[in-house]
Amino acid sequence: MQFNQLRRREFITLVGGAIITWPRAVRAQQSAMQVIGYLDGGSLGTSIHVLAAIRKGLSETGYVEGRQVVIEYRWAEGNYDRLPELASDLSRLKVSVIVAMGTPAAFAAKAETATVPVVFGGGIDAVQSGLVSSLNRPGGNVTGVTSMNTEIEAKRLGLLHELLPNAMRFAVLVNPNNPLAEAGLKDAQAWAATIGRQIEILTANTSREIDAAFAILVQRRVDALLIGPDVFFNNRRVQLATLAVRHGVPAIYAFREFAEAGGLMSYGTSLAERDRQVGVYAGRILKGEKPAELPILQPTKFEFVINLQTARTIGLDVPTTLLARADEVIE
Repeated sequence: MQFNQLRRREFITLVGGAIITWPRAVRAQQSAMQVIGYLDGGSLGTSIHVLAAIRKGLSETGYVEGRQVVIEYRWAEGNYDRLPELASDLSRLKVSVIVAMGTPAAFAAKAETATVPVVFGGGIDAVQSGLVSSLNRPGGNVTGVTSMNTEIEAKRLGLLHELLPNAMRFAVLVNPNNPLAEAGLKDAQAWAATIGRQIEILTANTSREIDAAFAILVQRRVDALLIGPDVFFNNRRVQLATLAVRHGVPAIYAFREFAEAGGLMSYGTSLAERDRQVGVYAGRILKGEKPAELPILQPTKFEFVINLQTARTIGLDVPTTLLARADEVIE
């Protein structure tokens, strides 16, 4: 009896000790992992595909979240004014690298730190904007992958013109808080001047302002619409595609995800491939490579997607020449 009581006390002591030391062991394991800071102007709910692609890239370099690396997430929820504060928060955590998704996030991270490596994914001209000094050798703490979205705004308008050769009034919807908006607008205005067309500039950075912009489009009898590349618009792609169809406005977007959500056409780089490469770069930096020596990656292929079902819904006949050039036609 005395022996059993002794063994019972030993057992309780052992279990109690395990309960106390186990969380310590877990915390110690986590603290031993390298930490990635993730900064995004959007929201978690609409960025699942982004995270999946980044995690895929990380895994290709030997890093799996929760095993070899911890990721601290910070979301601006479309409010770009919060990005500097969120970037500062990540810097205080002494993360090993910051992944900044979207151009506003990239600038916020660069402004916050000159020492923590930053890997961005965005549609920016990294040299012209001053984010880096050179494409081949960025030279500082910033590198990343660009989708070159602002550089091909005129190409998107050209596709709309091929679809609607008699259209006279075009509109461009931009987020005024996006530092790339002005560069994209200059290209759009130059294109319109070349072929003698009018361009209406509309702005929106809230869901309510998107609704108001479409009301203006209808009032001004705009023939076709270009949605500028922007994280906020990506997060509202269902709303944008639905409104365009509801009002019968032919629209073109920057990413295939819009066409998949019911948008008429999209032309741009593959976000999945861009974001995977961001994950690869983050992993390479965790392994010791320097961002200053990792060249800015640029797209080599652009995707042209047509949603033929949407075209039928708004009563458009898509020319066979456009259909033949599409990388994908959604029936």
